[in-house]
Formats: sequence, C-alpha cells, structure tokens
Amino acid sequence: MIKILKYGEVETKDIFARAVPEVDVAGVVSDIIANVRKNGDKALYEYCKKFDGADLSTLAVSEEEINEAFEAVEPEFVEIIKKAAANIRKFHEKQVRNSFIINDENGIVVGQKVIPVDRAGLYVPGGTAAYPSTVLMDAIPAKIAGVREVVMVTPPSKDGKVNPVILAAAKIAGIDKIFKVGGAQAVAALAYGTESIPKVDKIVGPGNAYVAEAKKQVYGIVSIDMIAGPSEILIVADGKTNARHAAADLLSQAEHDKMASAVLVTDSMELAKAVQAELEVQIPQLLRADIARVSIDNCSKIIVADTLMAAIDIANEIAPEHLELLVDNPFDYLDAIRHAGSIFMGRNCPEALGDYFAGPNHTLPTSGTAKFSSPLSVDDFVKKTQYTYYTREALSKVANDVAFFATKEGLTAHAKSAVIRTEEE
Repeated sequence: MIKILKYGEVETKDIFARAVPEVDVAGVVSDIIANVRKNGDKALYEYCKKFDGADLSTLAVSEEEINEAFEAVEPEFVEIIKKAAANIRKFHEKQVRNSFIINDENGIVVGQKVIPVDRAGLYVPGGTAAYPSTVLMDAIPAKIAGVREVVMVTPPSKDGKVNPVILAAAKIAGIDKIFKVGGAQAVAALAYGTESIPKVDKIVGPGNAYVAEAKKQVYGIVSIDMIAGPSEILIVADGKTNARHAAADLLSQAEHDKMASAVLVTDSMELAKAVQAELEVQIPQLLRADIARVSIDNCSKIIVADTLMAAIDIANEIAPEHLELLVDNPFDYLDAIRHAGSIFMGRNCPEALGDYFAGPNHTLPTSGTAKFSSPLSVDDFVKKTQYTYYTREALSKVANDVAFFATKEGLTAHAKSAVIRTEEE
C-alpha cells in the first residue's frame, strides 16, 4: 500500500527521497560497445541472436517490410497515429529558431547560423514494449529541424520482424532508414557506425538501463538527448479532486516500471486517504498489476502539505518528469511551477494525453533533471555556428582594446594578431 507522509512531521529526506536502481551495468555495456566497434555487423548479428532470439540475414528493414506492416495495422489506428503526428508537428513547428545577423555598426557584421545535424539516430524500444508514440515524438522534431537523414534502430522479435505499429509510425513520421537491432549494441552502432548502420551525430530516445548506460558512455563521440531514468508523475491536487481520477493518473506511470515513481501532493488528508484506498481497488484491475504494485508500494508516496502553495513548493523541489495540476483555475498556479518536464493543467488533462496525442513532446527529463534540462525539441537536432566580419577600418578602431585585453591575460600572440594589421598601415 502507498505510504502517506505529512510534510513537517517526517524527515525531509523521506519527502524528497527517490528510488535508485541498484543494477550496475557499466562493465557489461563497455564490453558490448568495444565488441561492436571492433567487429561491426558481425557483433550485431550475434547480439540479435543472443538477446532477441532472432537469426537475421540482414539488419536493414526493407521498403517491402514497411509497406506490409502498414497494411497489417488497423486502419482506425493508422488514422489515430496520423492525427497524433499532426498535433506533434503543429506544436514543434513553433520551436523553429531562425538565424540572425547584426550589422548596425559601420564595417562590422556578426551573426549566428542555425544548422541541423546531418544525421540523427532514434532508439525505439521493441518487443512487448512497443511504443509508436516514441517514434513520432523523436522523429518529427528531427524532420522539422531539417535533419538530412533520420535513422531508427529497434529490436526485432524472435521471427526477425519489427512490430508493425512501430513501422507504421515510422512511415508516417518519414524516417529514412530502419535497422533491426536493440540494446546497448544498437547505441554503439549508431555512435561508431558499422558496415550497415551509418554513424550519426545525435542519439535520442528511451530505453532500459543498458541503453541509458550506453548513451552515457558514447556521449562525446556523439551527442545525446538525456540519460533517462524511471518514469515519474507528480500530482498536485486540492481537496475537491476526484480520488478515482487521481489514482488512475498515478497508475498511468506506475505500470511502466517497477522503479517508476508516482507521487500525490495535496493539502487534504481526506483526499490522501481516499486515493490510498482507491489505488487498492484499481491495481488488481490492471494488465500490468504486478509492475504497478511494486512501483506503488516501494517507489511512490502521498505527501500531505498545509497549503496548496506548499504543495507546489514540494513539487518544485522534486522537479518531476510529469506534473499534473488537479485544481480549479490551474493557470493561476502556472507561474509558480519552475521545475517540471511537462505540466498537465486542470481536472481534464491526464498525463496520457501528453504521451500520445496532445502535441508537446513526451521525451522528458527525469530524476530531478528538470531543474536544468528540457523536453526533447527541435533545438535538440540543430546546432549554432556564429560568424564575425570586420573591415580594416573597423578593426583599426578596436585593435588596441583587443590587444590590451589579451595582454592582461598574458597572451601576447593574441595581442600581436590584433595590432599587426594596423602596424602594417
């Protein structure tokens, strides 16, 4: 049963404690990366057989396979995927940054170019955890950014095929290449390249502990979006909240993972007890009840605060991946929330809307990193290059200033490079 904690009556560390995965996979992942770097496709085929039970003849997904999968998915679901893709595209198109130029002084031009990365790699979980929503959320911002080639990796099933809904979403999102490989070995292939899989500039997408560790280890060779931890939801709710709704929303994340965190912060002890009881009613009804049970009992909590604003202060300190505001007039509290990956406003906005359909991205900072990082966006797939132009006359006006500055740092060659041109005059 989920525990109820009264803020101010228990130790602060218990209020803000997070469950930390105990598994250490760094050594295993390091060995996998080294093997893929050395042996390329050969290593990937071996890992597919070992971990996925698939004996593949090729890693690439053919156009024929994509079309067959598209036809195999229910037309109704295809239409829903298209609607979701349209919403995601509409939201992310607003994120596009423009290059700029400043030339308001004679003889001086400075500016910044916004340039997409050449190639992006998307990791998409497969098998029983097939998430076509992740395909849309990761691929569409990359395409809007103007990435030349978007490459997707996803593990195959034992028959060597990729889940049809994953391929249908990939077709709708416009992904350029798809490969049947998962796990740390897929991340290694994207980072270093193999005979079949091209090296990319950035890797994005969620995965298990091995995938997260692999992304961590290849960072610097390539860019990554973030190191994702277990799923999180925090609900700030007042005493008028429907306990059934709050419990259902907590379980929407608890069913993800035994390490997932579901937290309710409220100013009502009555609501806290009602949600605690309602969770016991709803958990047995879930398909993934065994997972949700462990998450709720071991990694989740209900915190009772004195006021709603105190509840928001607690939420800011936790900095959750998903934050729901189950209150009247939620926009009155929006400015007070400083740290959250994505905020769901009001009593009719369950977090699941964000996972699938509303448009804002569902690849979000976890484990408190929302204090300093952001959801996946178009920005993740571009880089900025700046440029400077001075005429001889413009340089002559500031050369001595530049030289003085450089000399103060003990860098006389810097100073010389600034004044040498004026000396030549």
